Amino acid sequence: MTIVDGNALAGDLGGVLGVDATSARLRCSGCDTTGLLAVTRVYRTAMGSVARCRGCDTVLVTVVDAGAQHWVALPGARAVAND
Repeated sequence: MTIVDGNALAGDLGGVLGVDATSARLRCSGCDTTGLLAVTRVYRTAMGSVARCRGCDTVLVTVVDAGAQHWVALPGARAVAND
């Protein structure tokens, strides 16, 4: 497992959402803080990635790499804003 920051999700999320999602601000449902996706802690494996809040370790974003498809979920993000 590799641990990187949220910028590592730029390619995966750009292919799904069509925007630079790393500049999106997420509000954590665990600790209610707001921060850029780019500064989250991302755990990467061959199956995909999990972005966690730096404040409380809540899972904010999951990306599953299924070959030709990517599955994205935002289980711990209470709100998302992209300025």
